[in-house]
Amino acid sequence: MYIAGPHSSALLRRASRFSTHTSLHSTVSRTQPSPPPPSSSDPSRCRSYSGVSSSSSAFRSVRSSVPRWSHGVDWKSPATLTSQIRTAASPVLDRFHRTLATMASQNAFNGILTGLPKPGGGEFGKFYSLPALNDPRIDKLPYSIRILLESAIRNCDNFQVTKEDVEKIIDWEKTAPKQVEIPFKPARVLLQDFTGVPAVVDLACMRDAMNNLGGDSNKINPLVPVDLVIDHSVQVDVARSENAVQANMELEFQRNKERFAFLKWGSKAFQNMLVVPPGSGIVHQVNLEYLGRVVFNTDGVLYPDSVVGTDSHTTMIDGLGVAGWGVGGIEAEAAMLGQPMSMVLPGVVGFKLSGKLRDGVTATDLVLTVTQILRKHGVVGKFVEFHGEGVGKISLADRATIANMSPEYGATMGFFPVDHVTLQYLRLTGRSDETVAMIEAYLRANNMFVDYNEPQAERVYSSYLELDLADVEPCISGPKRPHDRVPLKDMKADWHSCLDSKVGFKGFAIPKDAQDKVAKFSFHGQPAELKHGSVVIAAITSCTNTSNPSVMLGAGLVAKKACELGLKVKPWIKTSLAPGSGVVTKYLLQSGLQKYLNEQGFNIVGYGCTTCIGNSGELDETVGATITENDIIASAVLSGNRNFEGRVHALTRANYLASPPLVVAYALAGTVDIDFEKEPIGVGKDGKDVYFRDIWPSTQEVADAVQSSVLPDMFKSTYKAITEGNPMWNDLSIEESKLYSWDPKSTYIHEPPYFKNMTMDPPGPHGVKDAYCLLNFGDSITTDHISPAGSIHKESPAAKFLLEHGVDRKDFNSYGSRRGNDEIMARGTFANIRLVNKLLNGEVGPKTVHIPTGEKLSVFDAASRYKAAGQDTIVLAGAEYGSGSSRDWAAKGPMLLGVKAVISKSFERIHRSNLVGMGIIPLCFKAGEDADTLGLTGHERYNIDLPNNISEIRPGQDVTVTTDTGKSFTCTARFDTEVELEYFNHGGILPYVIRQLTTQK
Repeated sequence: MYIAGPHSSALLRRASRFSTHTSLHSTVSRTQPSPPPPSSSDPSRCRSYSGVSSSSSAFRSVRSSVPRWSHGVDWKSPATLTSQIRTAASPVLDRFHRTLATMASQNAFNGILTGLPKPGGGEFGKFYSLPALNDPRIDKLPYSIRILLESAIRNCDNFQVTKEDVEKIIDWEKTAPKQVEIPFKPARVLLQDFTGVPAVVDLACMRDAMNNLGGDSNKINPLVPVDLVIDHSVQVDVARSENAVQANMELEFQRNKERFAFLKWGSKAFQNMLVVPPGSGIVHQVNLEYLGRVVFNTDGVLYPDSVVGTDSHTTMIDGLGVAGWGVGGIEAEAAMLGQPMSMVLPGVVGFKLSGKLRDGVTATDLVLTVTQILRKHGVVGKFVEFHGEGVGKISLADRATIANMSPEYGATMGFFPVDHVTLQYLRLTGRSDETVAMIEAYLRANNMFVDYNEPQAERVYSSYLELDLADVEPCISGPKRPHDRVPLKDMKADWHSCLDSKVGFKGFAIPKDAQDKVAKFSFHGQPAELKHGSVVIAAITSCTNTSNPSVMLGAGLVAKKACELGLKVKPWIKTSLAPGSGVVTKYLLQSGLQKYLNEQGFNIVGYGCTTCIGNSGELDETVGATITENDIIASAVLSGNRNFEGRVHALTRANYLASPPLVVAYALAGTVDIDFEKEPIGVGKDGKDVYFRDIWPSTQEVADAVQSSVLPDMFKSTYKAITEGNPMWNDLSIEESKLYSWDPKSTYIHEPPYFKNMTMDPPGPHGVKDAYCLLNFGDSITTDHISPAGSIHKESPAAKFLLEHGVDRKDFNSYGSRRGNDEIMARGTFANIRLVNKLLNGEVGPKTVHIPTGEKLSVFDAASRYKAAGQDTIVLAGAEYGSGSSRDWAAKGPMLLGVKAVISKSFERIHRSNLVGMGIIPLCFKAGEDADTLGLTGHERYNIDLPNNISEIRPGQDVTVTTDTGKSFTCTARFDTEVELEYFNHGGILPYVIRQLTTQK
C-alpha cells in the first residue's frame, strides 16, 4: 500500500517551516537541529507519527529479491507525492504545492548512493553509503544508532524525513540528552495472533469504508512486509502424554476456529501478509531462525533489516544484529500502512563483556544477571549495545536470550552488532551462502560490521557498564519479578526469608509455626504431599530459552543422567516441554535425549508460548484442592521471561525463572526449598543419595551434544514446510474475497464502528463542552488498568454480554482471544478489579459514579448512559498515565466509551500517541498542578476550548479548561507534531488514511 501525503493544511504549515532551505544536497548541512516541540524534555514524551510513508527507499516498489523470504506478492510501484497534492487556485498555494512536490519526489542523499561490487564481478546492488558522508562523528556512533541514521538518509525527502532529522542523528552525542524526536521507518512489522487479530480487523473494516466511499478497497494493503505467527493460543490442557501435541492442538482449534479462519482469510485477502499457522513455533524464534533478513535487497537497493512488533519480546531479534522492538497495535498498524513512527532519539548504554562463562554456567544464568544489573542501572527508553571481546565468546543463541529479555530490564533494545558469529548462525539456519556473502559485504562497506580480529575503534556511549562473564554464577529469579535474581547457592535461605517477610515482591508472611506444614492427599490412588515451596508446575517454555540449543540439550542431559541414576519426577507435578520451533524437536531426537525427557514427564505439549503467558492449563483437581484448602504457597519453575504473581497460574504464588536444565532439576527435587550444594535431590536406584552435581552436565558435554545434533538441514526442512500448515489449518474453510463477510452473531470477530457515517470531509478539530468526568485517577494508571486483559470476570459487563449471546461460562475464553470483537473489548475497558477511582472514595474495583444521578455503576454502564444522553466525558489522571505494556485497546476502548479527552500530569510516550491516533485529546496539567491542587473533584462539568480550524492549533500550545463551578486552568495540548494534528483533524489515524487513499489517483 502507498499512503499519500498529509492534508494540504499540514503541508502548508510544514512547508512554511522549510521554505528557507528547500535546496537538496547530497551531504548534510551543518545547521543546528530544529527545536523540539514543547515539553520535549519531559521523560513522559510519546513516540508520535511525524509524517507519512513512501516505500522503504525513495518511492520504489518493494519486492524482495530473496525468494525464500518472498511474501508471494508483486508489489505495485507507488505513485509519487506529486500526483497526490491537490492543486489550489491561489498562486501562493500553487507555489507551495510545487515546492513540496519537488521536495517529496527526490532523496536529498542520492549523491551517496553507491554500488556494492560482488567478488566475482557485477554488483549486489546499491546502498546509501555512510562512509561517503566523510563525517568523523559517524565513526563514533554506536552501531544501533547507525541503523537509525541509514534509515533516515535512505528515506530523506525533506518532508517526511528532513536533513535536519539526519543531522540530529549524526550529532547523536549532543542531541540524545535533549530528548529530540526523529522519524523512523521500520523495514517490516511482526505480529502474533492476540495482537494480530485486531490489526486485521481494522484493515478489513478500512476496506469496507473505502468501498462505501466509492474508493478502491484493494488499496488497503500493507506497504511493508507483515509476518503474523499464531503462537499465543495453545494451552497445556494435556501433559505427560505422547499424544499431547495433537490433543492440545485439537482443543486449540476448537476454541479458536473462528479467529484462525479470520486470520487465514486475511492471509489470502491482503497482499504482503504472511501468516504462519498454529503449531509452527513461537513468533520470536521463527523470526530469529527464518524471518530475519539482516539485510534487505529491494529492487537492487540494500539496507539493514529492522522490525517493530506487537509483542514486547520482539527484541529477541536484536541478538541477530537486527534492530527491533515492541510497539502498540496502533503504532504497528501505522507502520503497516506506511506511516513513519516518531521516536525519541535514545541514549545508548554501552555494556562491555569480557572473559568467558565458567563451566556449567548457562545463558539463562547470564541473562538473569544482566537483567539485574541493567534494572539497577536504569535503562528505560534507552538502547543497550553489547560490545567487547567477551561478546565474541558467546553464541548467537546466547545473545538472543539476552536480547529477548530487554523488556524485563527495561530497555528499548538489547543490541548485538553483526559479527562472524552472526554469519555462522545464518549459515547454520539455512540462509544461502550468496545471501550471507551479501550481508557481510554490505555491512562491512557501510561500517556496520564488527570484526573482533581487528582493532576496535572507540565508540561513544551515554553511559558505560562492564561484566566479566567469569563472574556469572548459576541462579534463578523470583518469586514474583524477573529481576529479583537469587544465586542458586542462596536459594534455600532466600526462600525462608520470603516465607518470613511481609507480603510483597519478596514476601508471603507465613507464620513460623505454619512454615513446615505438610498437606497429604491421594493422587489417583498414590500417596502424595505438598508443602510450602513444593513444585507443582515445571515448564520448559518460552522463546527466551527454547531457541537456545545449549540449554535445551542441557535439559536433556540432566534428564538422561537422572534416569540412569534412577530418579523420577513426582507424577503430580505438571511437567511440559513447548519448543519454539520444530527444529528443537529434530535435534532432541537426533541427540537421543527426547526419550529421557519423556521419561521424566517433559513430553512435547505444543509449539507456542504456553506456560510463559499463562496458558499453563489446569492443575489436577486433587492438587488444586490441596493447595487451596491448606493455603499452600505452591511453586512453578519455568524457563520463561516473566513471573508476575497470577501470570503463570492462579494457584502458584511463587514463580521462578530458571534455565531449562534447572527446570528439570527442580522438578526432580520437587521443591524450591532445597540447597543443591548440600542436600540430595533424591535417592538413586542403588539406595544412595543423588546430588545436583551428579546430574549436572559440563560445558563440554553440552558443546559436544550441540556440535553433533544441531544441523543446518534441520532448519531447512522445518522452514521449507512452515507455510504448508497442518491438516487442521488446511481444512479451515474460508471465503476467498477481498471484503470480509462479517457475521453479526460472532462473539470473536465484529465489525468495529470506527467509520460509521464517515464522509470524505474531515470532521475537523473538536473541543469539549459540558463534559462529565467518567473516572478520576491518581498516579501510575497502567495499560493493565485500562485495557481488557486476562480472564473475563463472571460478574462483568463482558460476561453479561457473552451470556446474553448464548456463550457458556466455560467458553468465555480470555479478553486476549476476543480482541477482534469491539463490543466485548469496550465492556472490558477499565474493568480491572484493582482499579482505584477517586470518585468511589477509596473503594477499589471497576466501577464509577454516574454524576447526574449519583448511582454507582460499572464503568461501561456509566459510559453508555452518558453516550445515550449525548454527553461528552473526560478522564482525570495523575502522573505516568498509560504506563506499562503498550496496548492498542487502552486507546481504542476509551474512544468507544465516548471519552473525548484525558487530562493528566504526564503520559507514557506510546500511550499518548495512541490516544491521538484514536482522536482523543491528551492534555497535561502545568508543572506543579494536578486535579488535587486545583481543587477538582471530578463532579464538575468540563469545557475544553479548542479552535474550530486545525490551522489555528500548534503542537504543544496552551489550552484553557473551565468548569461549571467557575474554575479555570491552563493545560498543554500534547499534540506533538503537525501530523498528529492532522490525525486529530480527521478523527484519528485510520479515517485519515482512508481519506488519503480514496482521493489518490
